[in-house]
Amino acid sequence: MSTVSAPSPRSARHRGKPAERPPGLPGVPGAGVPWARALLVVIWSGVPAVLALWWQNTIPGSLHSTADWLTAGGRIAGLLAAYLLLVLVALMARVPWLENRVGSDVVARYHRALGEYTVALAVAHAALVILGYAWQSGTNPVSEGVTVVLDYPDVLLSAIALALLVLVGLVSARAVRRRLGYETWYHVHLLVYVAIGLAFAHEFAVGADFSTSARNRLLWSGAHLVVGVAVVIFRIGLPLRRSLRHRLRVARVVGEGPGVVSIHLTGRDLDLLRAEGGQFARWRFLAPGLWWQSHPYSLSAAPGADTLRITVKDLGASSAALARLRPGTRVWFEGPYGAFTARRTSGRRRVLLIAGGAGITPIRALFETLPGRGSDVILLYRASSAEDLVLHRELQAIARRRGFGLYPLVGPRTAGGDPLSAVQLRRMVPDLSEREVFLCGPAGMTATATEHLRYAGVPQGRIHTESFEF
Repeated sequence: MSTVSAPSPRSARHRGKPAERPPGLPGVPGAGVPWARALLVVIWSGVPAVLALWWQNTIPGSLHSTADWLTAGGRIAGLLAAYLLLVLVALMARVPWLENRVGSDVVARYHRALGEYTVALAVAHAALVILGYAWQSGTNPVSEGVTVVLDYPDVLLSAIALALLVLVGLVSARAVRRRLGYETWYHVHLLVYVAIGLAFAHEFAVGADFSTSARNRLLWSGAHLVVGVAVVIFRIGLPLRRSLRHRLRVARVVGEGPGVVSIHLTGRDLDLLRAEGGQFARWRFLAPGLWWQSHPYSLSAAPGADTLRITVKDLGASSAALARLRPGTRVWFEGPYGAFTARRTSGRRRVLLIAGGAGITPIRALFETLPGRGSDVILLYRASSAEDLVLHRELQAIARRRGFGLYPLVGPRTAGGDPLSAVQLRRMVPDLSEREVFLCGPAGMTATATEHLRYAGVPQGRIHTESFEF
């Protein structure tokens, strides 16, 4: 395999001190940038407000028995679940500030992590309240549960809402998610909106924190209204306006390799989108069998004033159908989104790009648009075989023109070692710990490479990842 290389970075003095061992990866990702930290502060600042809401409607000295404490725990869990449910919808409202400053990948990870807590709190709410009532009345929890669901106003609706949330939670579990098509996963998640509506009616009908307080009802209704307006504006209004204004159409479809095609798009005034290399959009191709589906694909080339390009790998029926798109097909889109861009370098010129599989698409756009010359930018391209090096000729041309380093790492991962291990990374890029790192590829490769990068001395805040998992 031919390799186009920049002046060797091995002459750079390695000053990074590796950690004693690869650190574990937490369930909720650490916020490596100020925007992400700010988002976490905003989310968690709502928790004390929710607890205050419960406390102000709790009579001092009323928590005497076990039943009182169980019921109080259920009320708190219900309030927190309702609050987090609003947060989850707000995170997925595709607000440009969140998508392009915090980063779509960070927002999506927060959404997944908080979603687990939301479902757990909703289940705890139902279980604790029923147990509290049963303890107080001296009845069987099962029979008490039936009574609560059937006899209390709007509790049946809340039971349906809980069932929908549990269903969405099960579909979101990693083991299940891997077996589902994107369309199935997406449409099941739309049930969250139904769950919110049913839960809202339940909260106002029997929720002690709302049924007796006009102020709380007004504040809670206002919060739902703000989130609802954000969804309508940013998920419907803005995409519709941009699609009508820029009039995207398919110009041509070009085969790039086995099961891989590039779709060239044309439109008008595309420079007004201010799209950047490394960003993605959600595309809806108005063709038979495809118009009702929206899929996220990254830009695979620098955006032009009237042209865009995406590169798609055949990973299912929908992506395979894109190879048969006809020139002239209208395209509606949402975006561009993502903070996986040169802005994350914080002025640092020396950058390492690591790509694998479909992750080459945003990396290729970054390789073309990042500032610098010579060994300022190095790309390590991981692939199992030479046939899997999609867009490699284009990468070679960019490397020759700009003097960047391009190192294909071809071959299966063997017992002899991982080419992306900490030892190999430091050998290929001795000044690794001083670089910004952009990493994109399959989930397993990304997680492993992140651990090795940390072990090699790269601070977490300078490892930027983009995930293709839904």
